[in-house]
Amino acid sequence: MLRKILWGTAGLVTLAAGAALVWGPGYLESGLNRVVPHEPYTISAGARALHDTLALADLHSDTLLWDRDVLDRASRGHVDVPRLQEGNVAIQVFSVVTKVPSGLNYDNNAADSDQLTMGAVLQMWPPRTWASLYERALFQSHKLHVAEDAAPDQLRIVRTRADLERAISDQAGNPRLVAALLAIEGAHALEGKLENIQGLYDAGFRMIGITHFFDNELGGSMHGIGKGGLTEFGRAAVREMERLNITIDLAHASPAVVDDVLAMATRPVVVSHTGVQAVCSNNRNLSDDRMKRIAEGGGLIGIGYWQGAVCDFTPAGVVKALRAAITLVGIEHVALGSDYDGATEVHFDTAELAILTEEMLAQGLTEDEIRKVSGENVRNFLLKNLP
Repeated sequence: MLRKILWGTAGLVTLAAGAALVWGPGYLESGLNRVVPHEPYTISAGARALHDTLALADLHSDTLLWDRDVLDRASRGHVDVPRLQEGNVAIQVFSVVTKVPSGLNYDNNAADSDQLTMGAVLQMWPPRTWASLYERALFQSHKLHVAEDAAPDQLRIVRTRADLERAISDQAGNPRLVAALLAIEGAHALEGKLENIQGLYDAGFRMIGITHFFDNELGGSMHGIGKGGLTEFGRAAVREMERLNITIDLAHASPAVVDDVLAMATRPVVVSHTGVQAVCSNNRNLSDDRMKRIAEGGGLIGIGYWQGAVCDFTPAGVVKALRAAITLVGIEHVALGSDYDGATEVHFDTAELAILTEEMLAQGLTEDEIRKVSGENVRNFLLKNLP
């Protein structure tokens, strides 16, 4: 009898574990990457005609974190290639997340915990990723390369200016082609090794954020405990990124890190996904002065679509934040930075981006301004700053 009970218990445990592996990842993402339920948006004929001529670009999406094929249209999350095509997105930055602390918040996060380890196991990532942040970055890059190999007429990773120029030229005859750029959210993925920057570069990464939600070996996060400036390792890493023409992303960086990077940078930087204090004053958005200094150095500010960045995250609220950013730093330095698939709730997914065009027209932006904010600024920045 005891043996039967033990075997029965083992069977139930195995069944539960199997169910978790099969259903768990999808259930997890469905609860984190939500779209607020809404009726289909009404797009005017004028907005639709304009939107259909745009080549949009988005500076930040965390899609590669999740257990799904980017080539397939999913019923969950915010971004995949079919929805990018429907939304007229020509350039998508795919950022990879490698560590997520417990109790995630905007004010104070310690670096001594990591929820993503269980996520890596649950999603059946290779065992080498379970204890290595660097390997997690390489694995997510590999996922995008596999997708590119499977559908080169739909997805192309760009590593150089020449790559992007070819993609733009090919998009004229194939508007379904999406140019993809790899980025990293938080340089803790370096694991304290300067040589890993070259390894990430070789894997296709061309944008690196200094920090994410916690302080790391390079410096402080605006959501960390110490919130300090660049360490000596951080300064060496910045110099190496600049040597390789890797764009530095200051999203989530502490004010002290922002100041230190701007004091030593010789190339433009970005804040890939953020809001502006005039619209949404919290510990997620940099000060007006720092935003201006980033723009003055030729940088870009990507405006997000979620509540923490813009407070009112309706389409009208997102455009209000875009307009505030334009007023603050100038039209040439504002871009879209969705933070799609970043455990965010939004009012529209990437297939529904025409609603932003509708709202930009309604709020008085000119066609030229809409083109610049929607994609031209990102295109021009990358054509200037990619290797």
